[in-house]
Amino acid sequence: MQKIFILDASGYLYSAYFAIRNMTNSKGESTNALYGFVRSVLKLIKDFQPTHLLAVFDGPKNGKKRLEIYPEYKAHRSATPQDLPYQITWAQEFCLMMGIPYLNIPEVEADDTIGAVTKWAEKQGAEVYICSTDKDLGQLVNERVFMLNTRKDNLVTGVKEIEENYGVLPGQIIDLLALIGDTSDNVPGVPGIGPKTAATLLKQYGSLEQLLSPERADEGNKKRQVVLEHAEKALLSKQLVTLDLDVNIPNTEEFYQLKSPEIERLKAFYAKLNFNSLIKELEASTPTQSKLSSENQEVLSVETSYFLVDDEQALDTLVAFLGTQKEVCLYTETTDDHPLKAQLLGVAFGVEPGKAWYVPVNGNLAAQHVLDKLKPLLSNPEIGFYGHDIKYDYQVLRHYGITLPHISFDTLLASYLLNSHSRQHSLEALALQYFGKVKMEETDLLGKGKNAVKIGEAPRDKLCTYCCEHVDYTCRLKLVLEKEIQERGLTELMQTLELPLLKVLAAMERHGIFLDTARLQTISDSVLKQLEVMTQKIYSIAGEEFNLNSPKQLSQIMQDKLHIVLPKKTASGFSTNADILESLKDVHPIASAILDYRTLEKLRSTYIQSLPDEINPQTNRIHCTFNQSVAATGRLSCQNPNLQNIPIRNEVGRQIREAFRPQKPGWSYLAADYSQIELRLLAHFSEDPALVHAFQNHEDIHTSTAAAILGIPLNEVTKEQRYQAKAVNFGILYGQQAFGLSQELKIDVKSANMFIERYFQRFSHVKAYIEHCKELVRKTGMSMTYLGRQRQIPEIHSKNGHLRMLAERLAVNTPLQGTAADLIKLAMLKIDELLTKLNLKGYMILQVHDELIFEVPDEELDQWIPLVQNTMQNVLTFKIPLVVNITVGKNWKEC
Repeated sequence: MQKIFILDASGYLYSAYFAIRNMTNSKGESTNALYGFVRSVLKLIKDFQPTHLLAVFDGPKNGKKRLEIYPEYKAHRSATPQDLPYQITWAQEFCLMMGIPYLNIPEVEADDTIGAVTKWAEKQGAEVYICSTDKDLGQLVNERVFMLNTRKDNLVTGVKEIEENYGVLPGQIIDLLALIGDTSDNVPGVPGIGPKTAATLLKQYGSLEQLLSPERADEGNKKRQVVLEHAEKALLSKQLVTLDLDVNIPNTEEFYQLKSPEIERLKAFYAKLNFNSLIKELEASTPTQSKLSSENQEVLSVETSYFLVDDEQALDTLVAFLGTQKEVCLYTETTDDHPLKAQLLGVAFGVEPGKAWYVPVNGNLAAQHVLDKLKPLLSNPEIGFYGHDIKYDYQVLRHYGITLPHISFDTLLASYLLNSHSRQHSLEALALQYFGKVKMEETDLLGKGKNAVKIGEAPRDKLCTYCCEHVDYTCRLKLVLEKEIQERGLTELMQTLELPLLKVLAAMERHGIFLDTARLQTISDSVLKQLEVMTQKIYSIAGEEFNLNSPKQLSQIMQDKLHIVLPKKTASGFSTNADILESLKDVHPIASAILDYRTLEKLRSTYIQSLPDEINPQTNRIHCTFNQSVAATGRLSCQNPNLQNIPIRNEVGRQIREAFRPQKPGWSYLAADYSQIELRLLAHFSEDPALVHAFQNHEDIHTSTAAAILGIPLNEVTKEQRYQAKAVNFGILYGQQAFGLSQELKIDVKSANMFIERYFQRFSHVKAYIEHCKELVRKTGMSMTYLGRQRQIPEIHSKNGHLRMLAERLAVNTPLQGTAADLIKLAMLKIDELLTKLNLKGYMILQVHDELIFEVPDEELDQWIPLVQNTMQNVLTFKIPLVVNITVGKNWKEC
């Protein structure tokens, strides 16, 4: 044994627990600590390829000996988080599967076990690398023992580095710790003695014993006098920090040897924890069928046959065969992720698992000839076409004059409807999840780095395999997901809402939105001047110039020069994030000045600077993408660019909106916005008499709430009182507590709590509804919308209090926000249907959550206004009236 690596497993788990937040598996169990631990172990093995490796955990009931010496040992430590112990058990299971020996000796702390193994390994002539950041273990360092920090570029600490870091030799670390103490372990140390003073004393006296020795009394030193006065504490502290090496450990080299991992067990373990990226990294082949459900075994066991269709006869035969099918899976291979920029390279088809065909349009047959052959097939309304994110394929084919009349299924949307709480809906992730299949990746097709080729240059046989595999696993996935959709009662939502909406969104994307670049340039010039003024103001406050975009430089200015206490420390210094600066606005003017600067700079870089780059040169319009499978509540999201996030409450945000206008003269924008939709839905679901009465009588809900809480007539409510009531109304929707409300309203917690208590006294049915929502999720594990959309919330039973509270907030908000999302989707479908029927020229261009925006010829406005308003207000019937506000303008700002 030449080298052995000893891993402080307990230290790694605790660090990962606090570094990685809100990570859970499908059951809602926390996996953050374990994931960080696994990643650290795999990195260590990859970087050093050790032959001997040991993971050391704190033993059960550890620290017994030290507690006998000092009952207050570790007394200040907070209780172990409830969702950590089972992750520690999983970490030990992982070690077994990875072939890593581990120790967790009863009543013994990990540090002591590490020390005992280190001393034993030294005697065997091995070099020892202790993988830990615990300074207590520095006492073990010598010419053959090193500390290794795998989190900081595998930094190795030896004798020289110990002396540089602590000012003492490794043999003096115990005395150093005895003098300074350790707050985390509640080791008392000597009051008033810090690291620098302790190091100076030890350099002068050599050891704690010499420092306390009567023989050195003639060497007058004020700090020594302090130590002498607390000699008992110092000696007690030394006992506590000295490693106990009298630990019964295995003493055979064979025990510490790293063994081969059990791949299949690891794979199943990762799958249980939803560690899909780790499964990929195993580079494993198809899993043993015992790991899959019987249905998935059957789907997976099919042999594969992939065909390149690149001659006339093969193409005719394929088209004739596919024309006899009821459903066909398809996938378009293109040159770009954006469908309106993409050039078609080929189309893959499939009808059953295991068999697929790839038809290139850049092969032996001319592209137009291939498309002419495929068009009658793809335009056949009797055939249902499906795919994975088929909206993309639909858009690409539209670009070539082919419209799919009948879209029958989408495995991406099916996965989303079944598991909207998950973000893992890619075909690669689902193939891995359902079939244990590691799909061919784009890098396998195109290569990496300097040797990478463009998609159009990829070898034809590889491209064929890649595309056919995509279709093959979409076919397999459909068989599984379609059954789950039926069993969960989601078929109607899929067939009558999400799939029809797909074409509406595609039309919106194709229409796009016009951006007045000249107007935006004027705004840009103005913003740059404002930023320069702000910059000079901040320099003036700071008394010097510095990089305003550097958090590190800002924290140095605030702390060292302006003497502002920053409360939160990070790895690179003290935090100057928005929350910190917000809390310091009344402490020093630089805080609000930086906040203003950052807000403006973000608008400049995110929108003003980048929006012109998003314009399609062929249409002179921006064509963003609307996603149906991102937001867990059912809301649509927008990307490339995200136009839903341009702020309306900020003056520059409003100016940016002004740059969006109709492209043609004589046209206007029409905006239709659901008024206070989530509060109206709260009234409907809770059936609270006071809320229902207020909405049925068309009262201002915030004024009504203020009057109800304060017990005053409606006409006596002030603007300030209405503002406070508004904060309470929306706070209730999002589970806001008294502290959060006090922060928002700038009032004390007691007053905020009074507001909330009075609210629930006046609107008692709302409180009952909130508790009903939470209890329903506790029983069923999911929340549902009015139309039956489901959101699983497994964290409702989490042992992590933070996750559990978050789950409770989602339990309340999901039926409201989710129903609002379903409502506007239904309205979009109905409006689109009417537009087609009436053959109007205008069209829908944007959806921003509760608002729809249309581009309309002025001569059609008289038809559009009642059509949109009536449709949106009556698309569903509730106990309260829905109100839609209509505005018309010559640009988005005016709306």
